[in-house]
Amino acid sequence: MGNDLNHQVRLAARPTGLPGPEVWEHTSEPVPEPGEGRFVVRVSHVSLDPAMRGWMNEGKSYAPPVGIGSVMRALGLGEVVASNHPGFAVGDTVTGVLGVQDYVETDGSGLQKVRPTAEVPPERYLALLGMTGMTAWFGLFDVGALKEGETVVVSGAAGAVGSVVGQLAKIRGARVVGIAGGPEKCSWVTGELGFDAAIDYRTENVSQRLRELAPDGVDVYFDNVGGEILDAVLGRLAMHARVVICGAISQYNSDSGMQGPRNYMNLLVYRARMEGFLVGDYVDRWGEAGTELAGWLAEGRIHSREDVVDGTVDDFPEVLLRLFRGENTGKLVLRLRRD
Repeated sequence: MGNDLNHQVRLAARPTGLPGPEVWEHTSEPVPEPGEGRFVVRVSHVSLDPAMRGWMNEGKSYAPPVGIGSVMRALGLGEVVASNHPGFAVGDTVTGVLGVQDYVETDGSGLQKVRPTAEVPPERYLALLGMTGMTAWFGLFDVGALKEGETVVVSGAAGAVGSVVGQLAKIRGARVVGIAGGPEKCSWVTGELGFDAAIDYRTENVSQRLRELAPDGVDVYFDNVGGEILDAVLGRLAMHARVVICGAISQYNSDSGMQGPRNYMNLLVYRARMEGFLVGDYVDRWGEAGTELAGWLAEGRIHSREDVVDGTVDDFPEVLLRLFRGENTGKLVLRLRRD
């Protein structure tokens, strides 16, 4: 495709702790012409997700690890710029696993067409109207089995998934307590997002605040962080509580391994359950959730905040570290500029 180069970020080594510059290789190669039944996408947005840290590790998981020397796996969004595929035309906008690169040649497997507008910017399809929204929806409503009037606690409350979970719980008539880091994030979730209360885990005693804010116990805990916060909430469960395991970002970069829960016997005492889930298991029902989320967004009943960083593919490693340092509010997205 002319003289354009495809700049890429590849995994060069398995990280220990935070992924530093030594684990990445920056490469470039000519942009390929699309083969028969294939097309080329110019990537415009790269999604930054906590799951990326797990994808870098060797070992058995729900998805195979990114291979050493392979382009880093990433959800993204982009525009079709060349096509030999009957189902995808030049100018179509698509989203799916595109990788950390400027261009990708693909047969379209797993990609979905979307239609950004002035009211719905492209990055929203990586946030509320994408996998983020689907994760919040099915985790809370299917795994968490939320009932009206229950008390919900969500960690990572100012992050991509947590901020949506709390709003969905409010729409369904729950009392919502968010756990976040810093006064600005706590003010955002109780202000714009409408949570009933927030706990600043950096300055407050989480266990003590849970006793004050959930005196009758926690019915649903949506866990995005694991570690000590998970233990604190396990100490405040209500009878027949549901603990939804979505992630454990506090543990992903630990040099000493994952910290398991100490208060797990409360699952027995309170006849509670703790269950993990993968949003991909619900892909045949994404349309159901997407329709309702889009409707609530149009009505102003739910808000979506995208923390957009403008940069190039080469900026990806540093932007990813923002996620693990807790510097983002809402969904973190790298918007690619063309230098």
